[in-house]
Amino acid sequence: MLRHEFLFLALLLSLTLPAQTSPTAQQMARLGFVDVRQQDSTIHVSLMYSRPDNFTGRTLYADLREAYLHPKAARALLRAQQLLRARRPDLALKVFDAARPMHIQQAMWNTVKGTPQQDYVSNPRNGGGLHNYGLAVDISLCDAQTGDTLDMGTVVDHLGPEAHTDREEALVRQGTISAQALANRLLLRDVMRQAGFTPLRTEWWHFNLVSRAEARAHYKPIP
Repeated sequence: MLRHEFLFLALLLSLTLPAQTSPTAQQMARLGFVDVRQQDSTIHVSLMYSRPDNFTGRTLYADLREAYLHPKAARALLRAQQLLRARRPDLALKVFDAARPMHIQQAMWNTVKGTPQQDYVSNPRNGGGLHNYGLAVDISLCDAQTGDTLDMGTVVDHLGPEAHTDREEALVRQGTISAQALANRLLLRDVMRQAGFTPLRTEWWHFNLVSRAEARAHYKPIP
């Protein structure tokens, strides 16, 4: 998307945004990011950092409940949802995190800095990660009707080897995750890859649309 087209979209979204939308959501829209569920209401959203049951143990999004993405990433996510529904009409994608402001990234980094878990969190001083550009999504599979998350072997946000994608067969053999959990992970990765996303080795739920180098060269992080 050309820069002038992106800015025009940002202005249009800011003018049409509902008045009851939170300040953070309004900021996202002004920056040109789009609300995923406004694009496709069949995608489920449950932001894990809007609750305290995440690896930090506290609520980080005080007023954000919607999943925002860069329009380019949103289009790819909608494509992944279409691919999934074509194969499994009973299932849907469920977003646990999307565009993430850099000040939230800093709070996450402060939680793990100096601990064994710091390798799982991008350091804001080094430019952060793809979430901070609206070009990454944390996602799972769920029942299309109820929104109940499928068995994926671990919860989203599990910082440990059980969430790694390069040793899943061994995890099944050891009984750490079930064969069904592996099948669910493979299905998720397949539709996301077909839509243009790249999985992260250490987190089965995390998918990037572009490389960090491309993001830092061509896109701006969210403050």
